[in-house]
Amino acid sequence: MAGLFSGSPKHEAPEPLEGPVVATIIGGTIVWFVLFLVQLPFYGWFDDHGHTWWLWTCLAGGGLGFIGIWYVRKRDAALKRARAERDGRDGQDGRTAPAGHSPAPTAD
Repeated sequence: MAGLFSGSPKHEAPEPLEGPVVATIIGGTIVWFVLFLVQLPFYGWFDDHGHTWWLWTCLAGGGLGFIGIWYVRKRDAALKRARAERDGRDGQDGRTAPAGHSPAPTAD
């Protein structure tokens, strides 16, 4: 069994997946809040059976989703700014930089 885990990997790690991250987080946050609201009328049943943590889990998921939305929107904006700078455009007005002009150095 030790032979399975020894040595170096045989291939490189794949690139991270990029997709509609902001929309995904917004959708997930909405689902958490909807689940909370759907369960809220049944609070008495949940309380009688010791399952109120289900409601609070959904509420916490929705609240953490708001933090996630803030985070991924900032990340998306930063990625777009970096892409614009890399392409030689000014991030504010979209103009193309003059020939021979390089964008500001980055801390890569």
